[in-house]
Amino acid sequence: MKKNKQSSAAIMLRSMMRFIIIVTLLLGAAIIIAVGHQLLEDVQTTTSHITASLKQTDIDGDDDWESWRKNSTLDTSATYVYVHNKRADAKVSQYFSPHAEKVLKVTPTKVPFLTNVYYRPGIGLLYHRMVHARGIYYTLWQNTNPQLAVLLRVIEVTAILLAVTLLATPLYIRQLTKRLTDPLTTLSHTTQMIAGAKEPGTMRLPVPAQPTEVTELAGNFNELLSMLNERQEQQKLFVMNAAHELRTPIATIRSHAQLIERHGKDHPEIITKSVGYITEESRQMQHLIDELLQLSRADRLALDLTPLDLSATVTTIMQKIAGTFEQTVTTEIQPDIHITGNESAIEQILVNLVTNAAKYSPAASQITVTLTQQANEAAALAVKDQGSGISAEDKSHIFERFYRSADVRGTVAGTGLGLAIATQLAQLSNSELTVADDQPQGTIFTLIFSTK
Repeated sequence: MKKNKQSSAAIMLRSMMRFIIIVTLLLGAAIIIAVGHQLLEDVQTTTSHITASLKQTDIDGDDDWESWRKNSTLDTSATYVYVHNKRADAKVSQYFSPHAEKVLKVTPTKVPFLTNVYYRPGIGLLYHRMVHARGIYYTLWQNTNPQLAVLLRVIEVTAILLAVTLLATPLYIRQLTKRLTDPLTTLSHTTQMIAGAKEPGTMRLPVPAQPTEVTELAGNFNELLSMLNERQEQQKLFVMNAAHELRTPIATIRSHAQLIERHGKDHPEIITKSVGYITEESRQMQHLIDELLQLSRADRLALDLTPLDLSATVTTIMQKIAGTFEQTVTTEIQPDIHITGNESAIEQILVNLVTNAAKYSPAASQITVTLTQQANEAAALAVKDQGSGISAEDKSHIFERFYRSADVRGTVAGTGLGLAIATQLAQLSNSELTVADDQPQGTIFTLIFSTK
């Protein structure tokens, strides 16, 4: 089934046009009803004044009518009156004002829903009122054509405004929607270009100055692209480094296996030595693979953080590893420090830091593990050694995967993954791992926890 695709501009135009038409029609109807009601009230007021004046006058002839009209300040030019005099002394029992008899030859028809309003063909709408005084009955018909002319003019003006609005609104809305949706359209086209590019990592979305939402969207998307590109580069580097680290032990194993295969029978003494090399290299490969799997799990891991007595946890960990290093390991643990964290991750990080300190420090040196509560209510777990230290250039890379300083590569066993794993676990534990120089010699790795 084919999907009905509609752009934001089309949806906005259709919705706005529907809204404008409804509002304009309702507004026009309200104006017409309000004006018509006001005009009808004006007619009611006029006829009320005329009938009140008639009730104070005795009219039974043209002279009386003309005399009353001259003395009255009311406009009776559109008024038709039928006078029925029922008094005994009446000279004329029935009287029609000028043109009234002609108008009333055709009986007006009542207009539904409008009180006292009638329709007379050839004349139009008439307002009817009947009063009596002192035996004389006055039936008044007020022509409403002047008021209708005003109402028709209002209707004409309203219709013109409606037409102008309906003509101008689409143009305005198109311009408005163009301003709002053009940045989105540009982003969409650029996204398609990025998706189809051979090297999308270097491409970025244009960031419009307005509207704000699109500006933020483009900025956030560019940050996402940068993050994805960085992650992709890290993955490439990870695969390349992993292959490089595995290539050396594999080459060693193969060379010794070939040596045994070629000369093992004639020189059995080389078998023991070669098997030792193969065993050691395979152990290094196993260690590397274990760390790779551990790092992969850390990338996907979501740690359960629970309230911990950090002081007791660090004390227990240090008791477990006591006596496993040549160096003297001392602890300075402040009691009753509580955090929210993961005990297994803390143990893995601490063991890694102490093991690294022992690996790069002289056997006769000292390693100090301290736990303190800082002034900003953060807990700091530090591992200090008396090794040769880390250069400023290396400090900016030591937490990267597979990074090893040129000074130790080939001389100290390692994979370059330990600190990367520790850093990843620290981030998952809402903590931060930092490095600094110890004085006068050595390095300090500090794991900072927030106690909040």
